[in-house]
Amino acid sequence: MQMPSFFDEVPAIVVADPLAETLGAAEGGLIEYRYVDAVKLAGHSCPTVAGAWLMTRAALARLYPGETPRRGEIRVELRQALDEGVAGVIASVAGLVTGAANEGGFKGLAGRFARQGLLRFGVAMHGEIRFTRLDTGGSVELSHRLQAVPRPACLSELLRDAVAPQASATARRAFADAWQGWVRSIVIDHTEDPALIALAA
Repeated sequence: MQMPSFFDEVPAIVVADPLAETLGAAEGGLIEYRYVDAVKLAGHSCPTVAGAWLMTRAALARLYPGETPRRGEIRVELRQALDEGVAGVIASVAGLVTGAANEGGFKGLAGRFARQGLLRFGVAMHGEIRFTRLDTGGSVELSHRLQAVPRPACLSELLRDAVAPQASATARRAFADAWQGWVRSIVIDHTEDPALIALAA
């Protein structure tokens, strides 16, 4: 599988999953997630997937300063309803890394490790998404503001040409390159940009 090389440059997120450790799935429960994992989950790489990745990374760094985040012990809430806007995509990426799941999630093992009900939608908040540690109650709200990384000026025209019924391979490639160039700018050039990933007041 060949993917854009910049996927490997995006900072990874390492978490400790007690369930994975208990079941022998990962030594010490340590799991490293990379941007490519989010791409595989979503089936595509776009500004929303990139923004969700960066919001999750920023939230965990703030909630667990100097510590390894504990997967399965974090509640994730979104302001939008599940079927509104891009909430589902953002929730999928956040859930991948944190283990948070909705009513269809893992119910637990011997009264421990439950992830069911940790992913919620339509929750009133100032930000776009809220991450909460179950052990301390500490939480952080964030939003992503894609206007901080303007889309390429020619993107609309390239898209029009790429999806035309008789689009050439050259036209499709030109759009794909411009699109992923935009995504690269988001996840590489603006990884730590507070104008892009903003903490809610």
